[in-house]
Amino acid sequence: MTEVEVKKPQERLQERFTQVVNSLQRLHVIDESQGYSREPGSAQEQVLAELQQTVTELHSADIAFILEGLPLDERLTVWQLVRVESDGDILLEVSDAVRETLLADMDDHEIIAAAKELDVDELAELAPELPHDVVYELIEALDAQQRDRVRSALSYEEDQVGSIMDYEMVTVRDDVALEVVLRYLRRLKELPDHLDKLFVVDHEGYLKGVLPIKRLLVNDPEKKVAEIMADDPVTFHPDEDSADAAQAFERYDLISAPVIEKSGRLVGRLTIDEMVDVIREESEEEVLSRAGLREEEDIFASVWKSIANRWAWLAINLITAFVASRVIGLFEHSIEKLVALAALMPIVAGIGGNSGNQTITMIVRAMALEQLSTGNTNRLLRKELGVAFINGIIWGGVIGVVAWLLYDYFALGMVMIAAMTLNLLLAAMMGVLIPMTMVRLGRDPALGSSVLITAMTDSGGFFIFLGLATMFLL
Repeated sequence: MTEVEVKKPQERLQERFTQVVNSLQRLHVIDESQGYSREPGSAQEQVLAELQQTVTELHSADIAFILEGLPLDERLTVWQLVRVESDGDILLEVSDAVRETLLADMDDHEIIAAAKELDVDELAELAPELPHDVVYELIEALDAQQRDRVRSALSYEEDQVGSIMDYEMVTVRDDVALEVVLRYLRRLKELPDHLDKLFVVDHEGYLKGVLPIKRLLVNDPEKKVAEIMADDPVTFHPDEDSADAAQAFERYDLISAPVIEKSGRLVGRLTIDEMVDVIREESEEEVLSRAGLREEEDIFASVWKSIANRWAWLAINLITAFVASRVIGLFEHSIEKLVALAALMPIVAGIGGNSGNQTITMIVRAMALEQLSTGNTNRLLRKELGVAFINGIIWGGVIGVVAWLLYDYFALGMVMIAAMTLNLLLAAMMGVLIPMTMVRLGRDPALGSSVLITAMTDSGGFFIFLGLATMFLL
C-alpha cells in the first residue's frame, strides 16, 4: 500500500503562493512578447482563467496572505479575480496597509456589494475604513435591530471590547427543561460560530449564568437549566480593553464569553477567533514599536510612504549615534596611545545592548500581563541588577582573559572585566527604567525601546570603558 504524503497547511499555502506568482510571471512574459491583451481566447485570458481557478479554491485567509506578499500591480490583478462574495471576508483578513490599497481600487458599488455579505459585527469592524457615504448607505440598508447594533459597535474605541463583540448568540431561560433546549436548537437553521455555551437570561435579558453545551448533552433531558448551569461565568463589559479580554481568554481557556452592561444585561459575546486576532495584532504592534515604526507598513508600499513611517526614530538614532561618537572623541588621545581600546570597546557596548534588550523585553512583557506594580518594582530592579552583576563578572572575566592573552596586558583584562560589569548594570537599570518612564508619560512601553536601550549602552559603554582605561592604563 502506497503512503500518502501529508503536507502541513503552511507548506500547502506556500505551494499555492508559488503557483500564483508563477502564473503572474507567465502573464507578464506574454504581455511583453505579444502585447497587452485581455480578449477572449487570448493566451493572457487562459492564464488569468487558470489563476482565477487557483484563487477560487483558496480560503479567504489564504487569499489575504497571498495578496500581502504581492507587489501592488500584481496584487490588484489577483484582487480583480476574487469572487465578489469573498471580497468582504478578505478585506477583514488582510493587514490595514494592504486593505487600504484594495479599497482604493474599488468603487462605491463594489465596496457596498462586498460589505453586504458581512455580519453586523464584521461590518462594524470594517466601517471605520470605508467612505462615509458608503457606510451611511450600508447602515440604511439594514433592519432596525442591525442598524442599532452597528451604531453601538461604532460608538466604542477600536481597542474596546464593544467594537469587536459578536451579536449572534443563543439565549435560554433557566426554568425550562434540557429537552426543550435541545428541540429549540434543532429548529435553528444555523448555530453561531464557536458556540460552546448558551447564555441563560431572565425575561428582561439580564444574564443569570451559562449552559455549556457538554453539560447539555450529557445530562438527563428532564433536568432544568437552572440545575446544571454555571452561575459564575467569566464576563466582560463593552468598555473594557480588548487586550485584557484576550489575556483572560488565554488564562481561563475560553472559547466564548458573555459581554454584559454594568447593569448585568446581556449585549453580546466575545469569541476565540476575535481574541486570537487581538493577540496577534498586539504582538505585531509591540514588534513594530520596539523598532520605532509608527504604524504597520505594507512591504510593497511606496518609497516615500515607507520613509514617512520610519524617519522619526532614525532621526533619534542619528542623534544618539552622534552622542556616542562625541563620547569616543573625548578619549581620542587615549585611543591613540593604546590602539587595543578601539578594537575592544565595541564588545563592551554590544554585550551591554544585548543584555539591556533582554531586560527590557522581560519588563514590557510583565507590563503587558499586568504583573508589575509599585510594590514589586524595587524587588524586580534589584533582581535584574543582580543578574547583570553576575553576568558581568562571568562574561567580563572571559573577555578579560582573552584581552590579556591577546595583548599580553593584564591590567587591560581587568579593565575589561570592570567595564563589562558596569555597563551590564547600566543596561539592567535602563531596561527597567525606560519602559516604566514611557508608561508614566502615557506612551507605549515598547515604543522605540530597542533604539533607546542601545543608545544608552553604546554611549555608556564607551564612556565607562574608555574612562577606566584612561584612569588605570595611561
